[in-house]
Amino acid sequence: MARKKLQGPEPGETAMPFINERLEANRETLARNRADSGPVRVSRFRFEPDAVMASLRANIVGQQHALEAMESMLVRVKADIGEENRPLAVHLFLGPTGVGKTETVRLIAEAIHGSRDALCRIDMNTLAQEHYAAALTGAPPGYVGSKEGHSLFDLEKVQGSFSKPGIVLFDELEKASKEVTRTLLNVLDTGRLVFPSGNREIDFRNTLIFMTSNAGALEAEAHHHRYQRGWRRWLGLEPGPQENIRDKALRRHFDPEFLNRIDQILTFNPLTDQWLYALLEIELAGLNKRLARKQASLDLSVELRSVLCRDYDSRYGAREMLRAFRQKLEPALARALLAHPEHSSFLAELKGQEIVVRQYVE
Repeated sequence: MARKKLQGPEPGETAMPFINERLEANRETLARNRADSGPVRVSRFRFEPDAVMASLRANIVGQQHALEAMESMLVRVKADIGEENRPLAVHLFLGPTGVGKTETVRLIAEAIHGSRDALCRIDMNTLAQEHYAAALTGAPPGYVGSKEGHSLFDLEKVQGSFSKPGIVLFDELEKASKEVTRTLLNVLDTGRLVFPSGNREIDFRNTLIFMTSNAGALEAEAHHHRYQRGWRRWLGLEPGPQENIRDKALRRHFDPEFLNRIDQILTFNPLTDQWLYALLEIELAGLNKRLARKQASLDLSVELRSVLCRDYDSRYGAREMLRAFRQKLEPALARALLAHPEHSSFLAELKGQEIVVRQYVE
């Protein structure tokens, strides 16, 4: 049985799919209880934490601490032992751009729901003014649209279903106005968002809530670089922990009562040189997955792999590697595919300063 009563359907909507899932789970539990001498503990959630983690570990590099935290969270959610009147989990991801914060959430959505877009993503950089709080909570009474209760939240993706949690991502949280973030206090605390008009409520108690932020990332990077040059480097001084810098940045951007409602704040590391080849393999695997739909495949020469990693700019993270693929590699690949539609295997290599793609025969 479910540990909590989730909000019923809106007028005109049907609750049958949700009820059918609940009945099916109950039938399975009863069948197992009859087959064994004692009760069998069965989770209502149909995702497997091991399968989700396999996808994360195959696609996210250099973030072992964050992945371990995600595994602990998924196991706890699967066991369904959390508080009844709160979201299933609330996590804030900190770190520079392109290190896997948003990608982690999209991969979790794909592993649980079958699609990376099966989440309600709110771009907080579009809510920089105080009056934009109405975009989340609906217009207050007396204003145009107050009775309709319009909101950026996708109700289906927020609430999920009996066997699968909903997923919400608040991206680039620090760019929203403080008034907007304050509207989330009740969501993080009680799992409910009541519209100012009083005629609508959104239930987040069956929801995984993720937030991302770059707060403190630039300060932490500048602090690190100061210790990489000049007299500090020659004296062998270490940069020291960067947590204090990020903590100060968080306190500047967010109220204490907001931070106190977050289950865990995780810092994603910058992608250093040791992870570049692993990152390159992930991007190449993604490209080959797309090529497989056209019955084609691509490999890279050793020299080209080295150049792509050498030209990588850590300030932009994984997006820099993806940009190199799109700007340097894919045009040459596209020409080869169009010129040789009968061939399926290709090799990309360097000729002088240019990338060329030729037919590859093993």
